[in-house]
Amino acid sequence: MAGARLKAPRGTFDVLPEDGRRRERLRRLFEELLDAAGYEPFETPVFEQTEVFARGVGETTDIVQKEMFTFEDQGGRSLTLRPEGTAPICRAYVEHGMHKLPQPVKLRYFGPFFRHEAPQAGRYRQFSQLGVEALGSDDPSLDAEAIVLLDELLRAAGARGLRLRLSSLGTPETRREYSDELRAYLRRHESELSAEVRARLDANPLRAFDSDDPGTRAVMAEAPRLLERLADEDAQHFAEVRALLDDAGVAYEVDSGLVRGLDYYTRTVFEFTSDALGAQSGVAGGGRYNGLVRLLGGPDTPGVGWAAGIERILLAAQPEAPQPPAPVFVARDEGASGRDAFRVLRTLRAEGLPAQLEQAGRSLKGQLKHADRIGARAVVIVADGGLRVRDMRSGEQREAADAAEAARLVIESTTR
Repeated sequence: MAGARLKAPRGTFDVLPEDGRRRERLRRLFEELLDAAGYEPFETPVFEQTEVFARGVGETTDIVQKEMFTFEDQGGRSLTLRPEGTAPICRAYVEHGMHKLPQPVKLRYFGPFFRHEAPQAGRYRQFSQLGVEALGSDDPSLDAEAIVLLDELLRAAGARGLRLRLSSLGTPETRREYSDELRAYLRRHESELSAEVRARLDANPLRAFDSDDPGTRAVMAEAPRLLERLADEDAQHFAEVRALLDDAGVAYEVDSGLVRGLDYYTRTVFEFTSDALGAQSGVAGGGRYNGLVRLLGGPDTPGVGWAAGIERILLAAQPEAPQPPAPVFVARDEGASGRDAFRVLRTLRAEGLPAQLEQAGRSLKGQLKHADRIGARAVVIVADGGLRVRDMRSGEQREAADAAEAARLVIESTTR
């Protein structure tokens, strides 16, 4: 009896070839751009000790409270599929003594991440992110460089309707003092707030800025702003970041209500949105996290970085997929040797030509139809007595003494 048809788990998806090519192109853009800026490739495990995120991301955040996939291994240890990339990289920075390297240490990463969110367009429970982290310097130019690189990547990827929101959260001390002030303000308007915001007043009142509840939003419109209470040094740092972005020609809007959803942020925070995405417009974002390495057991180390969801970028970009180069198809006439055809295939590829081989048992007529279907620019027909090269545009056929000559004829036919 045939089994029931199976599907991918809810909140996950299969990457089909057309989308796969778009993802590969984006990854190449990312690697080329970040390599040129001195960011080295880096990988961390897909799962980490749960404490990395509870301590690093913050126990009051949505990620830790509601969105993590956490499980107990055979040894009774609590492990979590990584929901974000910064805390694991800071853990690795400490574990491998990377503070002893020349600073700043610049890293780039790419891979799968996991959050138990309500699935919607461009947001999944397993998703892919690319991102950067730069640790070991508090220089404003590092903040500006990160933002400029992200802006260049998103534009090179074709993301439409981009907007950059920018703010500063100051130091943890300033943030704590402001949190007390904001909490007192919200207490005076508690009856107008959503139940979710009221439940978080003691733990994290800043999250009220992220609320979509109309009553809460009306209250927050008149709330005091952290940006207006920055210490002089933090305000100067933020002014320098803005000046560097102005010099680079990167447009932005200062948004004093931008707080981001992770507790480790200090000073600069930023987010790119796309008008092409509707209400859920976030594409990428990040900021500075000067205390995170110390929270994870390392020395006091400044850092800044960002992450961008691949699915979100591609959803914001033009949908046209880049076309692969037209292949050469190796066909087999009746009686031709399979080993000869395979040698021709390998020779064509060694000459730098994308090539595919007949492997479905079709007749020669069927093979030529298939070559036309896949957009082949030429067909090398392996016959019992030699090779023929067929130009698929003109229909012209030429004899070739061997595979190397066949490759030369293909190249000639496409340069004429």
